Amino acid sequence: MSMRYSICNETFQGWDWEPTCRHVARAGYEGIEIAPFTLAPDVREIAQDDRTRIRSAAEANGLAVVGLHWLLVSPKGLSVTSPDPDLRRRTTEYLVALTQFCADIGGGIMVFGSPAQRRIEDGDTYETAAQRYRECLLPALDLADEHGITLCIEPLPQPEANFILTLDEAAEIIAQLGHPAAATILDVKSASSEGRPIPELVERHARLIAHVHANDANRRGPGFGDTDFRPILAALKRNRYDGFVSVEVFDYSPDPETIASKSIQYMKECEL
Repeated sequence: MSMRYSICNETFQGWDWEPTCRHVARAGYEGIEIAPFTLAPDVREIAQDDRTRIRSAAEANGLAVVGLHWLLVSPKGLSVTSPDPDLRRRTTEYLVALTQFCADIGGGIMVFGSPAQRRIEDGDTYETAAQRYRECLLPALDLADEHGITLCIEPLPQPEANFILTLDEAAEIIAQLGHPAAATILDVKSASSEGRPIPELVERHARLIAHVHANDANRRGPGFGDTDFRPILAALKRNRYDGFVSVEVFDYSPDPETIASKSIQYMKECEL
């Protein structure tokens, strides 16, 4: 079983959607993952015809629209853990709108990272933040389930985040939610901060891992640093992972073309 590879569209900063799809396909990827803020500050501004064009452009190039990540970068000021109930309500409504957008463009995964929008506020407890977080996610999870979409709770390390730092914590929130559309994601860069071998984390949480972000611990692409993907991919295969492995970088050097081509080349070599 070979892995299915995708790449996140914000890698191609400043590129239009259709040229991005063409290049991603030529580089050998089977899917493309979307950061919604790259398309519009608010996905509710994206008309139905434009949603159809987004999906059609990907499909015309033989690509699956994998789904969405960086969900709450915009609109500005959203939070699922704020003490302000009106702000939480507006954030809940936007998560539902994102879920509908994901369905309209043919996506199957939504990755909830957004550390600034899920912080434990000063004076609040972990339990309070977790309760607010769960309540805000439930309407989106219900709609996701209707459309066959999985919402992945993404662990993020300090100092990026102060809530849901590890896969163990994500698993605990998923157990509390008890929802069929809730899962987690293995982000290699983030998992590198957990203090355990990543293959061990895969073994421990395999049944909950519905998506993978491939990046080096140095925030660049796979193969651009010292993170060895051979045992990671082997562990995923051993546990019959059948989702996408999606390249997500935070350092956009040297250029998108090189990032795309070298990352997939390296990962395919790691599978041999």
